[in-house]
Amino acid sequence: MSTDVSGMIECRPGARLWGPDDEDSVWHAAIDLFLLNDGNAYDALACLFGIRNSFGFRPLAEGRGFPSDASEGLRTEYAAYGGSADVHGTTQITWAELASTDWQEADSSGTRSRDMVAGDGTHWGPVWSVMRTLSALHGADNVRLVVWFAAIASDSASGERA
Repeated sequence: MSTDVSGMIECRPGARLWGPDDEDSVWHAAIDLFLLNDGNAYDALACLFGIRNSFGFRPLAEGRGFPSDASEGLRTEYAAYGGSADVHGTTQITWAELASTDWQEADSSGTRSRDMVAGDGTHWGPVWSVMRTLSALHGADNVRLVVWFAAIASDSASGERA
C-alpha cells in the first residue's frame, strides 16, 4: 500500500478588507494540489503532516481535520474522496504557520531538515510559491492548504497502482 496526498489551497480575500469575522469573508478554492505537487515523498508527508512518520519529524499540522468553514470548491473536491474507506487523515495549515516554521529543524536522526524534504527546492516549492503569492495579496492567515490522504493498493507484480 502506498499513501497519496490530495488537497487544495484556499484563500479568504474578504478577510483582509472587512476582517475575518465579516459575513463576506468566506474561503474560496484557489488551486488543486494536483496541479502543483508532482511528488509523494514520505519524508515530506511525515515532516509536514505526520503521515508515515517513521522519520521522527515533529509534524507541522497533524490531524487537524477538515475545516468547518471550507469553500464550496473544496467541499466538492473532497466529496469525491470523502466517502471512501481508503481516506485517512485530513488536516490544514495556513501560510502564516508555514512562514514562521523553522525549516532547519531536523528529524530524530538529525540527518534530514524540513528544508531538505519539504522546502522551496523540493516538489513542494510550487505549492509554497502559490501560497506566498496569495498571502501577499490577502494576508498570511487568509491562505491555507487543506490536505487528505488515501491508501492506494499496488499490483505487487508490476508495481503499478491498482
